Amino acid sequence: MGTSVALQISGRNKLRGRVINITPGIVTAEVEIDIGNGNRITGVITKNSLEEMQIQTGEEITALIKATSVMFMKE
Repeated sequence: MGTSVALQISGRNKLRGRVINITPGIVTAEVEIDIGNGNRITGVITKNSLEEMQIQTGEEITALIKATSVMFMKE
């Protein structure tokens, strides 16, 4: 018998996409997802998280973005 757990999170910027590239390092891993319309998001997570979550190329995952600041630049 399975139990369902409701996940609550404060991040409101959720972008669903397909994993297109994983670059594992010694301690961290870079994960790149395609969120559609030619847009991609790349993030860095611990290698332990990559392994525990069993993230693999080709599967769909959600990027949660919560920034403490936003910077703009004009050249």
